[in-house]
Amino acid sequence: MRLYVGGLPYRTTEQELVDLFSQSGEVTQASVIMDRETGRSKGFGFVELNNDQDAQSAIQQLNGSLLGNRTITVSEARERQAAGSRGFQSRDRYSNTNDYYRSDRY
Repeated sequence: MRLYVGGLPYRTTEQELVDLFSQSGEVTQASVIMDRETGRSKGFGFVELNNDQDAQSAIQQLNGSLLGNRTITVSEARERQAAGSRGFQSRDRYSNTNDYYRSDRY
């Protein structure tokens, strides 16, 4: 199961995440998300544990705990939305389904 880890101190390394979450089970992957332009941590990351029971245990043990001087948030990661699918309706008047632009009217 993949977990979201928010509120990370900006100096947190992937190895520190592995060490922290290994207390709950076998970590298969850990990543700290970095800003493309600055190369600095964005303060969140993801950890993948080998099984769901270990992941749930990590959530219970680590959510709200301190890492460095910051309180971290640990939860089940959600699937990433595809670009442009944020629930906004298109403003392009030609893409809607009204009858005004339908060619079979003329």
